[in-house]
Amino acid sequence: MATKVYIVYYSMYGHVEKLAEEIKKGASSVEGVEAQLWQVPETLPEEVLGKMSAPPKSDVPIITPGELAEADGFVFGFPTRFGMMAAQFKAFLDATGGLWKTQQLASKPAGIFFSTGSQGGGQETTALTAITQLVHHGMIFVPIGYTFGAGMFEMEKVKGGSPYGAGTFAGDGSRQPTELELEQAFHQGKYIAAITKKLKGAA
Repeated sequence: MATKVYIVYYSMYGHVEKLAEEIKKGASSVEGVEAQLWQVPETLPEEVLGKMSAPPKSDVPIITPGELAEADGFVFGFPTRFGMMAAQFKAFLDATGGLWKTQQLASKPAGIFFSTGSQGGGQETTALTAITQLVHHGMIFVPIGYTFGAGMFEMEKVKGGSPYGAGTFAGDGSRQPTELELEQAFHQGKYIAAITKKLKGAA
């Protein structure tokens, strides 16, 4: 039976979605793993999104809280808002009370990835503050640490990400994830998928 890894994310301008696509590729490269992309519901009205110049959402399906129970592992992604996850993702997690009551997510591994507007905009705090959500569900946080190797020590170019997970810098919105950032995202997907597979096999 295949190991299911869900990459669940919120992306307003597409930066997080680009990372999510690479994470899916990385997870899918692990034999016996089925990776699937999911978006969380938007909470802002179309009128507001229009004023924010947000592009239309992609056709990636919208997940419901109950569907999380079907997965063996997760990689959660979101942009930062003042150093914490965007409200849209928090609203989705706030709706997982039924899963918490029955402990359906307990012992399942989960990683985190993110996008910030600047280098001091929360590449670590966004993940750090999100860990509380995993803790209350009894999930196992899987950071990438320094397993990405030399790419973790890049000093000549601006690079998002941290030991907590893959990341990118959106800047004013025009900057897109770099090749190195996408490589790190691929690595994270592959790394977490392999761990999820091991944990499922040992259960």
